[in-house]
Amino acid sequence: MIDKLISAIFLPAIIMVFFTRVTYNRVVAFILTVALIIVSAHRGYIDTWWLIVIEAGSLTIGLYIANEMKKKKQKK
Repeated sequence: MIDKLISAIFLPAIIMVFFTRVTYNRVVAFILTVALIIVSAHRGYIDTWWLIVIEAGSLTIGLYIANEMKKKKQKK
């Protein structure tokens, strides 16, 4: 259970930043990350609602990091 908690905390933010860097579009990266979370919930890897809430929070942090990266790039 600890491994699911740690992955719920870190993976959505990392995946969001990765997809943003690959696609150069935050909206597409957000949609792809949400799709991965939905598929993992459907397949049974996410057992409880609080894991989904933690993943949503991590996804929000990842979106914030992607926004800050874009702002920093636009300043240059």
